Amino acid sequence: MRVGFIGLGNVGGKLAGSLLRNGVDLTVADLDSGRVAEFVARGAKAGAGPAALMEESDVVITCLPSPAASAAVVEGPGGLIEAMGPGKTWLEMSTTDAEEVKRLAAKVAAKGGRAADVPVSGGCHRAATGNISIFAGCDRETFEAVLPLLTILGRRVLHTGPLGSASVLKVMTNYLATANLLTLCEAFVTMKAAGMDMATTYEAIRISSGTSFVHETESQLILSGARDVNFTMDLVQKDIGLFQKLAEAAGVPLELSPKLIEIIADGQRRYGERAQSDKIIERLEEATGLQVLAPGFPSELIDDEPEERGQEVRPPR
Repeated sequence: MRVGFIGLGNVGGKLAGSLLRNGVDLTVADLDSGRVAEFVARGAKAGAGPAALMEESDVVITCLPSPAASAAVVEGPGGLIEAMGPGKTWLEMSTTDAEEVKRLAAKVAAKGGRAADVPVSGGCHRAATGNISIFAGCDRETFEAVLPLLTILGRRVLHTGPLGSASVLKVMTNYLATANLLTLCEAFVTMKAAGMDMATTYEAIRISSGTSFVHETESQLILSGARDVNFTMDLVQKDIGLFQKLAEAAGVPLELSPKLIEIIADGQRRYGERAQSDKIIERLEEATGLQVLAPGFPSELIDDEPEERGQEVRPPR
């Protein structure tokens, strides 16, 4: 299978690296020519542009920062759609708007191609090792055709239903992760103010009903002072905004979601549009004059789980 990959950013670069590491015939493209050159030095080929990449590939994967970026790559001048045809597949690994991915997929289908939205979840450190989780929204025939590729990219692959369903579930999980991050920030600063030891506080959460994936990853970067989880506030704001949009379209009167959007917007005003998401704790540190730090925590996350070929996971029925 000849694979093209467009978007070599924090997540995309690591996913493309998994393909290259596992011997996939890979051609890459990115606005940053330096990143493309790095992949070429490791054995990939450089793509001439989206249409050319689609022309010479069986599957093209996009992993881009926004729905607008994906639309430009798919349907803009020199876009994928110009070379789309029978036997060719577009996989959208970006976290995006479900209605937008369905709109673009309809154009792909009109040219005889196949499409799926396949966003990932689990953090950059797991994307780097192929141990990340993948949601896949598409018909079952398309899913089975691309499953061998997805099991190289991720450890657990969930077929979520029709096209667009994976994007809906992905923004939901990112909403939950953001809510968890903000409650952890409040918990840490409150425990610091109450005189608790921060390493002990971390462990109390970890072994209790209060633990979570976000705590066992991002909390360590908060406590070390690194506060660089490879995920920026503009991406958080995009994702929780997409979740809010889903709720509004379904007539669900959310109460917490608008507050999350407000807090992240305030963090962007203070620290920059693209500040790291875990710097959000500094709002409370500044308000209290406290510093939430502890020795012995890592400055970066490393996935020490052995890399294994992934497999499909099925929901209970």
